[in-house]
Order: sequence, then structure tokens, then C-alpha cells
Amino acid sequence: MSNEFSGMEGGVGSSPHSTSGELIPPAKRPAGVGDLKEQIVDDLSAARDTLKEDATTAVDRVKDAVSKETSFAARQVGGIATALEKVGSELEKSDQPEVGRYARQIGSSVQTLAKQMEGRDLGEVATMAEDFGRKQPLAFLGIAALAGLAASRFLTASAKRSTSAASGSPLKSGEYTNG
Repeated sequence: MSNEFSGMEGGVGSSPHSTSGELIPPAKRPAGVGDLKEQIVDDLSAARDTLKEDATTAVDRVKDAVSKETSFAARQVGGIATALEKVGSELEKSDQPEVGRYARQIGSSVQTLAKQMEGRDLGEVATMAEDFGRKQPLAFLGIAALAGLAASRFLTASAKRSTSAASGSPLKSGEYTNG
């Protein structure tokens, strides 16, 4: 009986025979230490694979969201470029042709940047913006000034709307005042 519990691979409980000497089927045999180790390794491997799949899915979702935002930003930059080109053309026709020419050239450069931004990831867009700032400092400063102006106008308009809506005093035209 001592042979059943010692000297066998797997140690206690891994003998294929019962204490009466009958053969126990593998499915009904108690799990030995080796079986437990194997099960733990399998479970850990499955958990690791699941985590990798979930992480990959999360990364793909983030990339998709960033790609959509990059495309949106490219369209916005393209809109600014078109506006600059139009302003430049109008100024060229008026009494400030030099300023108009610069504005049109800046608009053209910005339009090129907007087209290059389309479909790029965030890191590439940041690198492109840095390069654009080095190669076209005047255009870069012009865009920064326009972006600042647009942001201040947006914030001012938003502040006026929120304070007038809070006051609740309608005007004849349907607007609200602060009073």
C-alpha cells in the first residue's frame, strides 16, 4: 500500500487504482498536483489571451476616435484656408494688394497642410504642424491669430447667450436682455 502514495509521479491521490486495487477511470480520478498546475497554466493563458484581445480592441477604438477627430480638424483647417484665400483675393482687388497676396499665399499653404492632415494619426499631425511652423512661420502665426480670434468670438457669443437666457426678459425681436 505504500507504493500507492509514494514514489509515483504526481504524489498523493494520483494512483490509477483505488485502495481495493480496482482501476479508477481518468475522469473520476482525483486531480493531482500536476493536473492542478496544468489547469492553472491553461487558465492563466486563457486570461492573458482575453486581456490581449480586449487591449487590442480598446486601442483600435481609440485610434478610430482619434482618426475621426483628425479628419474633423483637417476639414476645419481647410475651411480656414479657404477663408484666408478669399480674404486674400478680396484684398488684392482693393487698395492692399500686398497684404492680399500674403493672405492668399498663407491660405494656399494652409490648404496644403489640411489635405496632408487627412487620414493621418495624431502623432503625424503634430509632427506636420511643427514642420509647418518651421517652414511657414508667417502662416503659422496667422493661423494662430485667427484661431485665437475665432475662439474669443465664440466664447464671447456663448457668454452673451448664457447670460441673456438666464435673465428671462424678452425683447420685441424675441431676444433676451441681461436686465
